[in-house]
Amino acid sequence: MDALVEAFRSIPATCISDAMDGLNNLHPRIKPLKSSYFLCGKAFTVKMPVGDNLAVLKAIRHAQPGDVLVVDAKGDEYRAIAGDFVVGMAKTLGISGIVVDGVIRDIDGVKKLNYPVFCRGTTVAASGKSGIGEINVPISCGGVAVHPGDIIVGDADGVVVVPAEKGEKILQKAQEKMKKDQLREESVSENKEEIIKYLDSMISKS
Repeated sequence: MDALVEAFRSIPATCISDAMDGLNNLHPRIKPLKSSYFLCGKAFTVKMPVGDNLAVLKAIRHAQPGDVLVVDAKGDEYRAIAGDFVVGMAKTLGISGIVVDGVIRDIDGVKKLNYPVFCRGTTVAASGKSGIGEINVPISCGGVAVHPGDIIVGDADGVVVVPAEKGEKILQKAQEKMKKDQLREESVSENKEEIIKYLDSMISKS
């Protein structure tokens, strides 16, 4: 795996978000099907019209192991972009996870795969396969611009997009934020005097 991507695996999405001033978070409705799910990888993008998921199948075929499928389904919550069969193929081919501004179906089967899927929810309706759509092109997903190769990190709090060209800089800022949070937790947690001192210091800034 790419060393930069691997470095992001140890950082919570919240710290990465803070490093980008909260500007590259996907819509908060896009959440993991299980809170324990985590994903990190380079974006392989999918632009699909509402209700036609053939482009998703093309993406699964052409994505590389370790990639994250990021699907622009226009926020549609009526027709699923995939069910357990399609998600299972993605898992078997080594794709790290799926992020979709839309919905999936066969939720029980998908959860049994224990495979990270981040979406707006579930539905019963399937998509057609007319063939319209594009893969590996710039898209908008959950209100955020995503380019092929951008780094995608998702956990229980949501999904963030790290622009590839800013990866090193954002990684450094995110690592610093994580270290700062850890030091604050160690010094303040369960210490009443330190809690009061911290609260007073923050209030005094207002």
